[in-house]
Amino acid sequence: MKEALSTIVLKLGGEILSPERRAEAEAIASDVRVLVESGHRVIAVHGGGPQTTALQKKLGQEPKIIGGRRVTDDDALAAIQMVVGGKLNIDLCALLGAAGVQAVGLNGASARVIACEKRPAKVVTGGGPDPVDFGHVGDVTGVNHALLALLLTSGYVPVLACIGMDGAGRVFNINADTVANGVARALAAERLVLITGAPGVLRDIKDESTRIPRLTRAEGDRAIADGSVAGGMVPKLEEAFEALGSGVSGVHVVGRLRAGDLAREMATPGSVGTVLVP
Repeated sequence: MKEALSTIVLKLGGEILSPERRAEAEAIASDVRVLVESGHRVIAVHGGGPQTTALQKKLGQEPKIIGGRRVTDDDALAAIQMVVGGKLNIDLCALLGAAGVQAVGLNGASARVIACEKRPAKVVTGGGPDPVDFGHVGDVTGVNHALLALLLTSGYVPVLACIGMDGAGRVFNINADTVANGVARALAAERLVLITGAPGVLRDIKDESTRIPRLTRAEGDRAIADGSVAGGMVPKLEEAFEALGSGVSGVHVVGRLRAGDLAREMATPGSVGTVLVP
């Protein structure tokens, strides 16, 4: 195994794992193999929002989203465990395996690889003036360094479902961006890459040609305040800038990727997506 060039935490939303974006997912898997073979240590974190919502509706549940974040009651948590901790984790490991990547699927209850505690009620952007209790939703408090190091130094790619566990064995849903940010901070990762449904942060969400190659925190705050950035991109940017201020060297927002794009963005930040800077 080559000496690691850097540690890269890669976050994939559930939309990447949909049949409609299979070609992009395969391109990402191919680039992960290239990065690992080049000596990088890669951790993949995935969510499953669209698939969880679809299952909830099939089960007669009405998903509740506030400020781009899911309120997780008992029924929603069960759906997340089935979809995110089960099917999607297996599907992503299989996809990476087909590309020649040695992927190992894990969730927060696996040796408590994602340690968390319940998120307290708090005011969130887009959620109104009152604190919101999101139910069975957690905040990352740490990771199992020993387990991740064992896998990474042996050439494996840990694939983490965005489910955490507290010290009492209680399981929590955690936003995949939050998990990726927490893992990146805990490991002092050089790169955090958020793969989205857009090719980066856009000045006009309807026009992909308005991609912003480089975005400062002040510019991001202004874009959120004036409504240029809305919905699920708001918590994504807010938490990404927190990670950037906590030791992560570079945060990248990318999407609509073709083979080679991910590796190119790592080599030349901002060439494919949006690189966030302090």
